[in-house]
Amino acid sequence: MKKLSLFAISWPIFIELTLHMLMGNADTFMLSQYSDDAVAAVGVSNQILSVMIVMFGFIATGTSVLVAQFLGAKQEKQASQIAVVSIISNLVLGLIIGILLLFFSQSLLQLIGVSPSILSEATIYLQIVGLSLLAQSGIMTIGATLRSYRFTKDVMFVTIGMNILNVIGNYLFIFGPFGIPVLGVQGVALSTALSRTIGIIVMFLVLYKRVNGKLPFSNVFKRFPSFELKKILKIGIPSAGEHLSFNGSQLVITSFIVLLGTEALTTRVYAQNIGMFVLLFSIAIGQGTQIIIGHQIGAKQLDEAYKRCITSLQVAIGLATFVGFILFLSSEPIFQIFTENKDIVKTGSLLLLLTVLVEPGRAFNAVVINALRAAGDVNFPVMIGMISMWGVSVPIAYVLGIHLSYGLIGIWIAFIIDEWLRGILMLWRWRQGKWREMAFVQQKKSHVS
Repeated sequence: MKKLSLFAISWPIFIELTLHMLMGNADTFMLSQYSDDAVAAVGVSNQILSVMIVMFGFIATGTSVLVAQFLGAKQEKQASQIAVVSIISNLVLGLIIGILLLFFSQSLLQLIGVSPSILSEATIYLQIVGLSLLAQSGIMTIGATLRSYRFTKDVMFVTIGMNILNVIGNYLFIFGPFGIPVLGVQGVALSTALSRTIGIIVMFLVLYKRVNGKLPFSNVFKRFPSFELKKILKIGIPSAGEHLSFNGSQLVITSFIVLLGTEALTTRVYAQNIGMFVLLFSIAIGQGTQIIIGHQIGAKQLDEAYKRCITSLQVAIGLATFVGFILFLSSEPIFQIFTENKDIVKTGSLLLLLTVLVEPGRAFNAVVINALRAAGDVNFPVMIGMISMWGVSVPIAYVLGIHLSYGLIGIWIAFIIDEWLRGILMLWRWRQGKWREMAFVQQKKSHVS
């Protein structure tokens, strides 16, 4: 397999991530033309579904790292074995969660206090899309596998196709052209489920073609794959713990912002959504770097892996700073697209100025944490992340934002401190080099690099 540059691997990932973000907004916009209650019903259901999807990330993350390392070590058989175990494991998990949501969606929505006015629509949506988690779990795992084989463009094209099908389905069921019945929330759910079902079929066919049919599914049914699962979960569980810790700390900080009022909460949503565009560059570079370094670790090219991380970090910081600054210069007209409230525009513009400082710190974490994970150093980022998120970000956000009354500005300063502290510690860990002895894959002596 030919050597690919960071750009060649990362740009399809960036397009894929951007599409996910834009299509989520497109769903909300299209439903808003139908009913505000429909938007609320889908929104609250998606919060529950997002937690479920994080669970599939346990396995997908471990798959990505292990497949890349095995391929780098030229152990294609073991790579395909890991891929098969991961796909089946996530499909089983997706099926179990889907069945649970089919029977307990209404009870779950009532438990979190969903209004009776939207309970029926939210239940229908959660049941239908919940069943499609079977397909989503497979899409995530097969996508992670294809990326590790460095076929990132394949995943991008399938994602584009799924999004096009989803938008067409939404249009047909929301607006009812050609005499098609207007199904509203139920139609959006069916559109999502259909696009995912077609997506997993296409994704599987692409994977089968790319590995020349070498997918040992029969082996999984001959013996319980405890060895492979242990390796996958050794990477996946800590990585998921880091994400859950971050989401939990953000939930607490959101409760602080609620104390500041609805206007502050709205400003935060707009500023974060705009700033997310900057973060996508860092995430794409981080995921591309993880794939490359995984291959290099498997091939025992440790010095090349070290340089790859540093170079990727420099690129990510440069891009994050440049794009963040451009967004700040354009902040007022951008905010005016969403709102006419001058106070929101003014505060939001200040937050985008601070975002110029936040995003380079996030670039550290997006790139170096992925590099550490690709090398097998999975526990250090989780430990430091939990200490910094809960010991630095949350208390400083409260002290500056609430106690000292700096509001959102104080909370954004807490984000800056947290991201840069974690980022610098991650870079220190990378430079320290302990990851050089942490590879999950031992290269066979009979193979020549």
